Amino acid sequence: MQRCVIIGGADIGNYEAVRNYLQPDDFIVCCDSGLKHREGLSVQPNLVIGDFDSSENPHLPVETIVLPCEKDDTDTMAAVREMQKRGFEDFLLLGVFGGRMDHTLGNVYILLWLKNRGYRVLAVDDYSEMEIVLPGETGRIAPVHPYFSLLIIAGRAEGVTIKNAKYPLENAIVTPEYQYTVSNEPLPGKTAEVSLSKGVLLLIRDR
Repeated sequence: MQRCVIIGGADIGNYEAVRNYLQPDDFIVCCDSGLKHREGLSVQPNLVIGDFDSSENPHLPVETIVLPCEKDDTDTMAAVREMQKRGFEDFLLLGVFGGRMDHTLGNVYILLWLKNRGYRVLAVDDYSEMEIVLPGETGRIAPVHPYFSLLIIAGRAEGVTIKNAKYPLENAIVTPEYQYTVSNEPLPGKTAEVSLSKGVLLLIRDR
C-alpha cells in the first residue's frame, strides 16, 4: 500500500541523506512551514495542512486543509489523523525533530500513538532514524549504523535483550530514571537485535 510521508517544519540540514528514504510513489503531506523543504527534498505535496501561524499559506494548486490556530492537536498530529482516516497504514515522518524541544518531544510520542494502533512508522532526521519496538517484536540494527540507542518513553521496559552488540544485555529492566542503553554499537559485520517482554522501546539508529 502507498506510504504517507509527513513533512514538518523543523530544520533539515542534510537533504541528501533524508532524500534517500523517499520512494517515487509516496503520498507527500507538508505541514505548515514544512513547505520550505520542497526544493531540498525534491518533492511536491499531494496535500498541504496547517494553521499557517509559522508560514504564509502559498495557495498552491493542491488540496489544502486550513486548521484553526487554537486547537488541541499540533499540525503534525492533525496530519496524522487525517491520513489515518484516509486509510494509510505506513508512515514516514521528516522534519519533525529539532528546534523547539516541546514539538520534538511531542512528535516522538506521535510515533508511539501510531505504533500502538498497529501502523508502521519511521522518523528520520539529519543524523538518525527512529522507530518504536513493542513486546514480541525485534528491532534490528545493520552494521551500516555505527551506533544505536534504546530509550524508555513510557513506563519501564522489562526483559530488554540486546544481541550482537558491543554491550549485550539479557532480560534486563530499564527505567526512565536511569537509561543506560544509550550509545551502543553493532559488532563488526553483525546485525544487532533488540527485544523486550514488557513496555516500550524507542530505537534510534545513527547513520
